[in-house]
Amino acid sequence: MRTRERPAAPEGGRILGVDPGSFATGWGLVGGSGARPVIVESGVIRVAARLPFPERLHRLRCAFEDLLLRLRPAEAAVEAPFHGPNSRAALQLAHARGVVLAALGGAGVPVAEYAPASVKKAVTGHGSAEKAQVQAMVGRLLDLPRAPESTDEADALAVALCHLTGRGVRDRVADALARKPSRRVL
Repeated sequence: MRTRERPAAPEGGRILGVDPGSFATGWGLVGGSGARPVIVESGVIRVAARLPFPERLHRLRCAFEDLLLRLRPAEAAVEAPFHGPNSRAALQLAHARGVVLAALGGAGVPVAEYAPASVKKAVTGHGSAEKAQVQAMVGRLLDLPRAPESTDEADALAVALCHLTGRGVRDRVADALARKPSRRVL
């Protein structure tokens, strides 16, 4: 597992973005606001391809649970599965997502899920952006000296940024709903 550490973001609003995979699971912890996002730390959990699939899932679970204990995110954002041509790969991805979601649920971390196209649109402005475009924009948005080298890490940071940007809108909607008296429709 490789990590990139930066100065700590303000406590209380840290979001863990996750790009699950059975060989490589990218993760990125961000804080700040949608207008001023700050990277706290990011990296990739790598599991040896030579291991049997159940052992890979076990190692992913252990490493991810250790990460949650260390980072203690307030919320998590996970990339939702996409439909690809390889059903075996899609099934293995679903298993890895299940491990990640179970660990987050066990840790009591609220989870939001985002489709890949929504994440790409939030970060680049285009739902069909290429991986290199996502990497470059993540680097720019987080004011990094260079874009993350790993696409798994960049995708995880992009998911966290997508959630962070939408959080302000969700908070304002919740406040408005709390202030507005309910109307009964007859």
